[in-house]
Amino acid sequence: MDYDFNFAVVWRNWDLLAQGLGLGLSLAVLSIAIGTGIGLIAAFGMLSKLRPVRWIALAYVSAIRNTPILVLILFTYFALPQMGVRLEKIPSFIFTLSIYAGAYLAEVFRGGLVALPLGLREAGLAIGLTEFRTKIYIIIPVMMRNVLPSLSNNFISLFKDTSLAAVIAVPELTYYARKINVESFRVIETWMVASLIYVAACYIIASLLRRLEARLAIPR
Repeated sequence: MDYDFNFAVVWRNWDLLAQGLGLGLSLAVLSIAIGTGIGLIAAFGMLSKLRPVRWIALAYVSAIRNTPILVLILFTYFALPQMGVRLEKIPSFIFTLSIYAGAYLAEVFRGGLVALPLGLREAGLAIGLTEFRTKIYIIIPVMMRNVLPSLSNNFISLFKDTSLAAVIAVPELTYYARKINVESFRVIETWMVASLIYVAACYIIASLLRRLEARLAIPR
């Protein structure tokens, strides 16, 4: 293989890659925050005693989980405006990623809720809390601590999914890497650096989340 590596052009555009990485992390954090709220509502919906509520929650989770995220991104950005719903690039992507995250987190939360002992709910009601307050102050906090490892995996997965924002020209890491590649024709160098940035970012995120898991773990 006769190829001369030249990373100079990549280093000259390091500020763009760093800017794209920062936006990608922001997209992931905001989307998982919104997705957590959606997932909690859907999880309680799937466990509801009301059949229509249960069916709606199950339909949402099944539809989103069985649709490729790229299709959802393109539908939101290109199809919804034809129906009168217009969103800018970044809000459009955040909306899509949040809906996508909510469907996957709903299953995580549902499993966490099912695994909780019934005594938690009974204890909350026994001390005078309403059903709603019991969920807010007892059920959800305990469940969240139990499912934290799964939440960590979902956050890392969502961060990697932010690379798909490049298809609608959201200026995150992959967008800028592609821009550098097109302008410099240094294909190997550009994507090698971009890949290493993703690996390093995911490793740091995983390390921080593992520390958080250890700190919040419920003693056995």
